[in-house]
Amino acid sequence: MKRIWIGLIILIVLASGAALWWYLREKRVQFVRYEEFGIDMPVNYDIHGIDVSKFQKDINWHAVKQMQVDNIRISFAFIKATEGITRQDAAFKQNWERAGKAGLIRGAYHFFYSTRDPIKQAINFRNVVDLTSGDLPPVLDIETSNNQPAAVIRSTAKIWLEEMEKAYKVKPIIYTNIHFYETYLGNEFDDYPLWIAHYYQKERPASKRPWLFWQHSDIGRVNGIRTTVDFNVFKGDSTDLAKLCIP
Repeated sequence: MKRIWIGLIILIVLASGAALWWYLREKRVQFVRYEEFGIDMPVNYDIHGIDVSKFQKDINWHAVKQMQVDNIRISFAFIKATEGITRQDAAFKQNWERAGKAGLIRGAYHFFYSTRDPIKQAINFRNVVDLTSGDLPPVLDIETSNNQPAAVIRSTAKIWLEEMEKAYKVKPIIYTNIHFYETYLGNEFDDYPLWIAHYYQKERPASKRPWLFWQHSDIGRVNGIRTTVDFNVFKGDSTDLAKLCIP
């Protein structure tokens, strides 16, 4: 019996060591400076993208798509569509059409306010965004509390998300930062794909919650856009990204 216990202890120690090795391996990110993009890029990832709004002004999407430095090119773009119950991004229609024609995988996002009627916010998004096969799921951009308690933020966000799932038959993506997620959302939303904002620090988002997209910089540069732009990576390969899109 003593030998059995010793054997079990050895196995536990070895398993713990292996888990720690994988954890440390997962944490290491290799950044390489690319002057063409104006930022240090996390080259551990194969799939790179940007997110834009009217503030990027007139975008030459073909130039965005054609730019490639080493193995890095822009494969997807999240585009702001709506905000609150009435606001619609002035550049959305043009960006949406031109990004699609250029061959980029597209996603549309809604800037959410927990102080506004979530049903009306969902209607605002549906009136603007026509998602089709090959597009990314709708995105809930939720990053401000507006002095609302966590319970209100969770309940209103849940309504918007459920309305999107009814309308587009796919589970929406949540965009936020780690602090907001852990403070206001919590494990009630762990089933939703997560797009996490985390930049100005040379490391992966320090979150126990698995994420699919990482917004790692807000000062990147890319051909076809005259302003700085947010850069993102996808945690997976092209097959994984295709599976996430609307069938």
